[in-house]
Amino acid sequence: MTGPAGERPTLAGVPSPQTLPYETASWGRRALALIVDWIASTFVVVLFMGWSDYSRTGGPGSVYVLIVFVLESAALTCTAGGSFGKLATRLRVINVETGGRLDPLRSLAREILVALVIPPLVFRPDRRGLHDIAAGSATVTLQVMRAAG
Repeated sequence: MTGPAGERPTLAGVPSPQTLPYETASWGRRALALIVDWIASTFVVVLFMGWSDYSRTGGPGSVYVLIVFVLESAALTCTAGGSFGKLATRLRVINVETGGRLDPLRSLAREILVALVIPPLVFRPDRRGLHDIAAGSATVTLQVMRAAG
């Protein structure tokens, strides 16, 4: 379905995959960033709980790791442009409308959707998952972000 002059309609001003003005990051670097984030979140929880409490069967350690992951990712995404893992792998999360950082509410919503697992697995041809579409964000390399201005 196309609009005037063959243009595809967009939802509430969200750029279509054909009009996104920059290339999004590869899946490999995103996965590496997620692994780095998860390991760092696990270390933080183990530091506060101790290994014996963290590794206890049926203990709350894994829930704490998830909470630390969401809070760390959201806080760093809105203040530094990406989670610890994204910063370490030279990725950044940008607002697709402005090219700048996400505000705290969008950042938190995005990370909660990441924690739900399914939204990042449902994506468009431009590699933006449902979590990015809902937050109006895109994950790009540091080089792409610098080139975008």
